[in-house]
Amino acid sequence: MNRHSRERTGSSSTLFFLLLLNLSIYSVSIHARSNEHASFPPRGWNSYDSFCWTISESEFLQSAETISKRLLPHGYQYVVVDYLWYRKKVEGAYVDSLGFDVIDEWGRMHPDPARWPSSQGGKGFTQVAEKVHKMGLKFGIHVMGGISTQAYNANTLVMDSSVKGGGAYEESGRQWRAKDIGMKEKACVWMPHGFMSVNTKLGAGKAFLRSLYRLYAEWGVDFIKHDCVFGDDLNIDEITIVSEVLKELDRPVLYSISPGTSVTPTMAKEVSQLVNMYRITGDDWDTWRDVVAHFDISRDLSASSMIGARGLQGKSWPDLDMLPLGWLTDQGSNFGPHRACNLTMEEQRTQMTLWSIAKSPLMFGGDVRKLDDTTYNLITNPTLLEINSYSSNNKEFTYITAARNNPHHPTVNNFKTKHAFALTSCKEPKANTWSVVDKSSGKICWNSEKPEKPFCLYNRKALISYNEEIEHNQLYQGKLHLQTNDKAESCLGASSRQKLTSKEYSRGALSPCKLDANQMWELHSNGTLENSYSGLCAVLNPVKAAEASSNGVRSWIATGRRGEVYVAFFNLNPVKTTVSAKISDIAKALENKTHLEGASSCKGHELWSGKDFGPTKDSVTIQVESHGPALFVLHCSSHA
Repeated sequence: MNRHSRERTGSSSTLFFLLLLNLSIYSVSIHARSNEHASFPPRGWNSYDSFCWTISESEFLQSAETISKRLLPHGYQYVVVDYLWYRKKVEGAYVDSLGFDVIDEWGRMHPDPARWPSSQGGKGFTQVAEKVHKMGLKFGIHVMGGISTQAYNANTLVMDSSVKGGGAYEESGRQWRAKDIGMKEKACVWMPHGFMSVNTKLGAGKAFLRSLYRLYAEWGVDFIKHDCVFGDDLNIDEITIVSEVLKELDRPVLYSISPGTSVTPTMAKEVSQLVNMYRITGDDWDTWRDVVAHFDISRDLSASSMIGARGLQGKSWPDLDMLPLGWLTDQGSNFGPHRACNLTMEEQRTQMTLWSIAKSPLMFGGDVRKLDDTTYNLITNPTLLEINSYSSNNKEFTYITAARNNPHHPTVNNFKTKHAFALTSCKEPKANTWSVVDKSSGKICWNSEKPEKPFCLYNRKALISYNEEIEHNQLYQGKLHLQTNDKAESCLGASSRQKLTSKEYSRGALSPCKLDANQMWELHSNGTLENSYSGLCAVLNPVKAAEASSNGVRSWIATGRRGEVYVAFFNLNPVKTTVSAKISDIAKALENKTHLEGASSCKGHELWSGKDFGPTKDSVTIQVESHGPALFVLHCSSHA
């Protein structure tokens, strides 16, 4: 064997050894991550946007089969049945109807056997989960917070799941029932006939929740979407207990909470370590205003280092909600998929680009059985999925310049700012701003920056029966029942009585005065006005006119795992806009975590146009369509 042959053989052996070493390291890395919950933003499909609550077993399994073949290769591994799978689909049944649910002797929800025939005989979702797992997918369900009103009215026994074989929960020499733990004054505000909170300070309340989530685990559930416990409906006690129960299980269950109205970084930090996903807006539907509503809160949570922060047995991710693309139904509908997405193609690209670069979980909502090629190519775009899983240093980038291309649509800068009633964490400094102005009338005011016209509320004088007054004093001793003036007949509730979409601000709700927690407030000595339903505090937030929130240009940046830099432009304007960013500004924003600093040139391509550009060392500039995005993938070097 000559010298060159020996060198080639030695070189090949070395390369082969390095390849094996890399594969071993990769295998160890994947194994380590498999033991961590939500190492990357979870990805999957949820039935809500296409079926609302009406989906059946056959429709769900057909959808799962399609997902396993078409979307699983792209990381979409969770298939989730959204709410009311326990509701009978009969005349009179709808989202907030009462008396149509299937419950067991312990007050726990079971699938409607007419829609889910494999659940007959108390099997629950066991057989559905088994079929889903054989497809290589993971199975998830939506659940409401607390206990159902139907179980409360039936006064079912509370199960003690810590006893072998089960049995009634006993404490203080008696068995405990639903009416002992249910808090009817804390009914879910947007589903008041459906569910109410349970008293988690009671052993029986904790026992009920424990039996509930252990049952779901026995069915083979891999993913829990827990609703009416976050945002305006915050119930930190229940979230904490459910998190502890899931941690005790011998199998991993991903934990997601919602809805996300009024979420702030402070509120997110209170729950992030307890969960794996948490919604940060109201429900997202296929309107442009819904899409735009996600920019500010995504920016705020990124700036607070909440993307991929520590979560339940792994990581947690701010959740921008499902992707309502493709073939859909309507919010609160009794019908399945029957219409196309209302977003334009540019608006759909904006949504998918923002969700990806903000590293939101990607949960597709359209009917996968009618998944068209355009939607499929969008939600499986390899660049976007790469960014969503593997990018880092994701943040909003503000050093951009923009020039509208239509002089008949000038940029408007002077919008009048109004103030809207809102809720926030009581730990926020701006919440300490309320004070008593007139004790005799019960007048309390928000100490605004413009004291000449303060916003004030009045404590309602009791106009209730003797028995109601006794109950009121027991539940709400020292609480306030607030009205907008001292002669009003309506009282201020913290949360809207309908489920809000992303584009809708939570402004409080005036409704007939009622003795429930949503209308009860407590003014603390530190100036916070706390609501008894959610434990959140009232503030007045500046809100610009609707036109202002829907205009302008936004940008995000991130770094890739191979040293590339991602730069996204979003044109929220109603006309084409030329957008530009300096390479030097991008480098400073990324704090020299890339090859940009000192680079003599950068080149790359723009995703949506498919155009290559460069080399350039000054800036990136492009004309962006109305409501559309641009996404640059930059590769920079120190050599020209």
